[in-house]
Amino acid sequence: MEIRQLRYFVKIIEHGSMGRAAAELGTTTATLSQQVSRLEGQLATRLLLRRATGVQATEAGLTLFQQAQLILRQLDNATNLVQKGRLTGTVSVGLAQSTAAMLSVPFIATMGERYPGIRLRLFEGLSANLLSLLNTRRIDLAILFDDHEARRWSAVPLLQEELLLVGAPGLPGMPTGPQVSVEEIADLPLLIPSAPHTLRTLTFEAFHKKKLEPRVAAEIDGLSILLNAVRAGLGASIQPGSAIAGANGAGLIVTQLASPRLLRASHLASLSDDELSPAALAARVVLGSVARSLVLEGKWHGATLADGAVSACAGRGD
Repeated sequence: MEIRQLRYFVKIIEHGSMGRAAAELGTTTATLSQQVSRLEGQLATRLLLRRATGVQATEAGLTLFQQAQLILRQLDNATNLVQKGRLTGTVSVGLAQSTAAMLSVPFIATMGERYPGIRLRLFEGLSANLLSLLNTRRIDLAILFDDHEARRWSAVPLLQEELLLVGAPGLPGMPTGPQVSVEEIADLPLLIPSAPHTLRTLTFEAFHKKKLEPRVAAEIDGLSILLNAVRAGLGASIQPGSAIAGANGAGLIVTQLASPRLLRASHLASLSDDELSPAALAARVVLGSVARSLVLEGKWHGATLADGAVSACAGRGD
């Protein structure tokens, strides 16, 4: 009797359907049926009754189901204890300010639950600065926005964030509709980061495509200072949804940029696998998993998973 067979059998009983169980397990009904038949042969008894509406456990099947649940719980607990006991050390992670506003707390919490023996050291800064920290091996992994720079490292595409126009209600010329074009905000004072910030680059590219120049009221690199200036009505800003999550976006008007639509790509970059400790490898998996969960659960406003993000990170153990 194999652990895989027990997992398959438990899912079939829980769903009452071969089809639904196969969909969750990522396999086929033929595979499940074959494994159940092998179980029945090994135990010399019928475990399932197949009906038009699904499947139902026999008395022997219910007994196996209850024992299998206990075995699988004990196995999972043992695996977790072994992993938590084995993985120790310090992992250094770099996050941009806007990304940190969305990702840092759930990432720290999840790491604490899964790997309490690992100590995290988080760095918050511009993507270019995080790249420098990677270059000098001062951090193990980071989320970067520059596709070209990310490719220098072991990197996978993670997500794309839509950039939004944010401003105070009293700012003259601040649009209030759900969408706005670059032409409509040509005279709007903008608060933007200084070069070489990715948001600045994307903003200027959008204006230049329309043969326009943005009206820069001030250059501000600190996210908290920038948003305070926006709330004070000193100008609007173009930011990702992560930057205005929760209290950061309170009281601000948020408008979608529709022409052109601006997207910022995020990549999960790290040192090579040979250079990463087991603790850092585990942290990389958790960081990608938490980010994807926030997107899939609709908690990361304006973000979508990048093509290949799930499959690429899944290949790393997630």
